[in-house]
Amino acid sequence: MHSPYLMLSVTMVLWGSAFASSKSVVEYLPHEVAALLRFGGAALALLAALYFLGDRRGAARAPRGAGRRAALAGVLGVFAYNSAFFWGLSLAPSLDAGILIPVMSPVLTSLFLLVTKRERASWARLAGLVLGLTGAVIFFLGAGGSAQGSPSRLAGDALFLLSAGCWAAYTLAGPRVLAGVDPLRATTYATCAGAVLLGFVAAPAVPDVRWSELPSGVWLNVAFLALGAAAVANLLYYRGVGAVGPASASLMMFTVPVVNTLCGTLFLGESFGPVQAAGAVVLLCGAVLAATQGRLPWRRTAAPAAPAAAPAGQPARR
Repeated sequence: MHSPYLMLSVTMVLWGSAFASSKSVVEYLPHEVAALLRFGGAALALLAALYFLGDRRGAARAPRGAGRRAALAGVLGVFAYNSAFFWGLSLAPSLDAGILIPVMSPVLTSLFLLVTKRERASWARLAGLVLGLTGAVIFFLGAGGSAQGSPSRLAGDALFLLSAGCWAAYTLAGPRVLAGVDPLRATTYATCAGAVLLGFVAAPAVPDVRWSELPSGVWLNVAFLALGAAAVANLLYYRGVGAVGPASASLMMFTVPVVNTLCGTLFLGESFGPVQAAGAVVLLCGAVLAATQGRLPWRRTAAPAAPAAAPAGQPARR
């Protein structure tokens, strides 16, 4: 699988289906334990892959501090992101997560780049940001005020928004983490660091779980989340970010809501209220406009990876 956009497309299908799968696990397990199982299993799988498939000389050739940077990225993109994500799933439907996280992540990425003056504030981008933020407000109003809404759903959506912020920062950090490091090694370091912290948080809830009474479907979902949606997907995502840059990679996340909506409605029977549906459409349109500025970045020639000294999020890597 050599095409970066093919790798990213597979990643988005895995991630899109992971929202409904994660919701199924959270219905039987505390959200802290569900997060630990997903990324603890992923860490073990990646360690095995690194041992059997990794370049044994990669660690010696890696730049000074590369492992530390990857581990810090894992604190943000694995621990912080999934702590908020699984907590939100215990309060709100997976459909909400599948809209807010993948759609707001590019919006927040674009907003950061504009605030730090790393990209120009074109009229299309500004209009898209305003439209996207308006859609997010409408979506939140629908979550808290519609017939299908509730205060807990609103709180869950707020946690999903926090997850989106963590993922935007994780994506921006991607070029710095990947500089001079094999993606498999960087992904393994990041996942292991995040999994260790998730283990500390989940430890008090583990003894309360009745493991013998869990349905087989829960374990099948855990296996899929750990191996497919975490280990494989994160590795493919890191490879895609390294090839096309975080901005173009984050745009691929607009395909996640489609996959998630299909899974959530077909397998979980979830649905949007009319206000939330309208907000989702406005949010999606604004996010696409803000991130693309009316252009399709994958029609442009991908820029080569920036040198190791380039700061994270530098426009040349985006």
